[in-house]
Amino acid sequence: MTEGKPRTLLGFDFGTKRIGIAVGQELTRTATALVTLDSPDGGPDWVGISRLIEEWRPDALVVGLPLNLDGSESETARLAQRFGNRLAGRYNLPVFTADERFSSSEAEALLAAQGRFDKADIDKLAAQLILQGWLEAQLTDNRES
Repeated sequence: MTEGKPRTLLGFDFGTKRIGIAVGQELTRTATALVTLDSPDGGPDWVGISRLIEEWRPDALVVGLPLNLDGSESETARLAQRFGNRLAGRYNLPVFTADERFSSSEAEALLAAQGRFDKADIDKLAAQLILQGWLEAQLTDNRES
């Protein structure tokens, strides 16, 4: 948490077909899945993202980077990084990245355990897991400093 008030954040599970989005805040260090937006023609749904930015008025954004198992950058991670840069440029907000190597498989397993399997649900739950992990990492970092 930064000096002053706790921040509200939006988390993104970037994909070329869909982008899952979650909201979280530093006070309770919790994240909630919001929505999955389709990516028309492989590009982000900027109108849908703008609506969410206006509605939630986040202080910062977190984008998951799907790194390879060995930690190297995948092609999708490069695209996610570019997406994060575009978010920063469009909305003038700080953008943080988070390693999200297993978020989609974890989300899929959680939903399967509930007897549900919907790609849109997987993506928004993956965004929640990415943001939740980032919030928890901030708490750990603050305790160690």
